[in-house]
Amino acid sequence: MTDLRIGHGYDVHAFGPGDHVILGGVRIDHDAGLVAHSDGDVLLHAICDALLGAEGRGDIGAHFPDTDPAFAGADSRGLLRAVAALLEERNRLTVNVDATVIAAAPRLAAHVAEMGANIAADLGIDPARVNVKATTTEGLGPFGRREGIGAHAVVLTCGR
Repeated sequence: MTDLRIGHGYDVHAFGPGDHVILGGVRIDHDAGLVAHSDGDVLLHAICDALLGAEGRGDIGAHFPDTDPAFAGADSRGLLRAVAALLEERNRLTVNVDATVIAAAPRLAAHVAEMGANIAADLGIDPARVNVKATTTEGLGPFGRREGIGAHAVVLTCGR
């Protein structure tokens, strides 16, 4: 591995009308949806931002703007695959992903393995190189008040 680079990403979406959320490409039943131009997958958005940041390529909004109707309702797994393709074009690899979803609801523990498997598949890496965690804020702040969901992601990339 040469030319190691670290990237960090963060995303937040508020709850709104709906009956499910999508996180890590997994549909999870919930009493609300997430307000977003795309499918609102904060986890994948944070990972996209981390990968783009590691590569000095801006952020998800620069590549997939919410002002572009082409991305209305977009499947965020497709966005992640597009970001992975950008890295591939530059002869770069994703070494690992470590991500945390912040939400008081819905409960996510039963879904993190599937989220990790989706992320690994979309990035073309071993699932052992993807770690997804979920945490609450113990009732504090906007996440504790169940106003929305957030996610942080850290990635390591390298040259081939």
